[in-house]
Amino acid sequence: MLDTAIARCQALSRAARGLQGEAQSRTLAELEAALEELRGWQIAAVPAAGLTAMLELDLAGYVREWNEGAERMFGYPAREALGQHILFLYDGSEEGGDIAELLLEAGNAITAVRRRKKNGEVIWVHMAISLMHDAQREPVGMRVQLEEVNKALSHAEKLNLHARIIEDSDQGVLITDANERIVSINGAFTRITGYSPAEAIGKTPDLLRSGMHDAEFRAKVQAAMRGAGPWRGEIVGKRKNGELFPQSVTISAVRDGEGRISHTFSLFTDISVHKDAVARMQRMANYDALTGLPNQGLLQQLVAQALAEARRSQEHGALLVIDISRIGAISDTLGHEIGNRLLVEIGRLLRLCLREGDVLARLDGHRFGIALPHIEKREHAAIVAQKLIASLAAPVQIDGQHLQTGAHVGIAIYPEDGEDADTLLRGADVAMTRAALQPESGFLFYSEEMNQRAKEHLRIESELRHALANNELMLYYQPKVSLRSGRIVGAEALLRWKHPVRGLVSPGVFIPVAEETGLILELGNWVMEEACRQIRVWQDANLLMPPIAVNLSARQFDRGLPARMADVMARHGVQPEQLMLEITESLLVKGADKVIAIMNELVAMGLALALDDFGTGYSSLAYLKKFPISTLKIDRAFVIGLPYEENDCAIARAIVTMAQQLRQEIVAEGVETPEQMSFLRELGCDQLQGYLFSQPVPGADFERMLREGKRLAFGAR
Repeated sequence: MLDTAIARCQALSRAARGLQGEAQSRTLAELEAALEELRGWQIAAVPAAGLTAMLELDLAGYVREWNEGAERMFGYPAREALGQHILFLYDGSEEGGDIAELLLEAGNAITAVRRRKKNGEVIWVHMAISLMHDAQREPVGMRVQLEEVNKALSHAEKLNLHARIIEDSDQGVLITDANERIVSINGAFTRITGYSPAEAIGKTPDLLRSGMHDAEFRAKVQAAMRGAGPWRGEIVGKRKNGELFPQSVTISAVRDGEGRISHTFSLFTDISVHKDAVARMQRMANYDALTGLPNQGLLQQLVAQALAEARRSQEHGALLVIDISRIGAISDTLGHEIGNRLLVEIGRLLRLCLREGDVLARLDGHRFGIALPHIEKREHAAIVAQKLIASLAAPVQIDGQHLQTGAHVGIAIYPEDGEDADTLLRGADVAMTRAALQPESGFLFYSEEMNQRAKEHLRIESELRHALANNELMLYYQPKVSLRSGRIVGAEALLRWKHPVRGLVSPGVFIPVAEETGLILELGNWVMEEACRQIRVWQDANLLMPPIAVNLSARQFDRGLPARMADVMARHGVQPEQLMLEITESLLVKGADKVIAIMNELVAMGLALALDDFGTGYSSLAYLKKFPISTLKIDRAFVIGLPYEENDCAIARAIVTMAQQLRQEIVAEGVETPEQMSFLRELGCDQLQGYLFSQPVPGADFERMLREGKRLAFGAR
């Protein structure tokens, strides 16, 4: 009669697919009644309690439940079995000593194994395992069912055993017919997805689709459902409440006696907890538990990746090791909790000194590591080291305690000091140890050459700050001369540093240091202030002044620049037409929209803009069309070869022609010979600036040139 009930369910399922409306509803109701009848047969066929061996194990394999069926199968009463490890049933023949109950994939664990009874007899048993979970879905143990292999089962008993195994499985089971309609699910399906049998049966598996997989992926799944072979993998499903969850899935097709596909079954497991556990394990393996920063292992992995990129781009990189002093003494005095909180705060302060792409890691107790994957110059690593040391100069406040620490930094440079992460880390560690023995330095490079260069860099920075505060800076003025009249029509204000010991220091030495350290902002403000002051002095002396050009750094070119210019001109009573602002090509790629808006404000104030060193960097016609530039300055690199170098002549000719078309004034820099002057004059260049007329001179000398009416002598070519 069980076979009859099964056949009736199958017939009703086929009939329901061919009907619609009320007839289909009536047939589906009959199908549900038939399924209830089948469930009744299955329940009736369950052996009396104790006939099936059933035991429960904890996750380590120790027995904590032992039913009557287990007593009868193995001969051990519960009092002898409880608390023992499952190994007491093993006959010793398991290859490699593996414990099947612990190694089998729970929920899909159906296998034949050998087990030993109390009397020594060895038997073969079918074993099915399912995981047991607590309320938070964390695994807490295993349920094991055992049936003797040589025990003859009736057809009804086999059906019942299979149904029980499927229903008790921790895996979700989904069976569809040839038309991809769901015909059966188990309890785990409902627990995992939230869909009851009434909500799922008759639908397609699309009700679980998350929409996160592409057409190619779905084609592989469809192929498995059409008999191309089992498919196994991980997919993202969707629960009834809309929550997405990862699942491990196996999909296979079932064929009837004639080889046609009659059904498809899917076994799936919610692996959310597993994924979370993997993520937690990865975090434990790669991150420091106290600070949350990468640990040494992850730092070395990231450095190895950065080095591979640096090799391709031929860039420099640096690895720094930082030793924080006094952590041990503070922990011993105030307790390890305070010491730990101090380390966390130090990690935060160090992170603030770094760029987004830099890596900060905690190596061990009071050592941190920093990777600087991309640095333009090797000396830049010293600037970062200074910032790191300075960030710990002030006491750190923890629970009202002001805790003073310090730091020593060792620096290794790629590729000079090593070409792999291990070598660089060792080099930086050695340098850090040496730095700790020389407290006055604070940091050291692994390379002595780099130490000397860094020291020179720091010396210049320190002395330049002193120069700003002690009036060691001055402006020189280099005249611009008209190639039509020969008269002085302007001048460029150039910064000079008169060192008390070394005399005049070349701008090529100190300007790059100022750019790298941020001192360029203070220098730029000083230059603008001094130029406006000098213009006002000349104005009060009734000197007829041509416009004075002042160079602007890209760092000065921000939204506050127009207001700063208005303020300095107002304080000194300087008119906009008395000034010209010179910018470099690098500024033009800073962000066109922002730059154009600032330029337009400056031009609206009456200030003129000149593009300096044209042709050496990023200039293009597109920039020149967009920006309100009134003057182009041909870089000296294209003037030096005139009129004999063919390429220089062609470039100069193209620049002059282009500027004329755009109605821009053209100034040639670095003109030193009459031949250069004559060639540029014939091209139509408007002005020259260079040693042919005058080198940069102090303000008093420039004033004398103006009063004497010094002019350029053209002569014959």
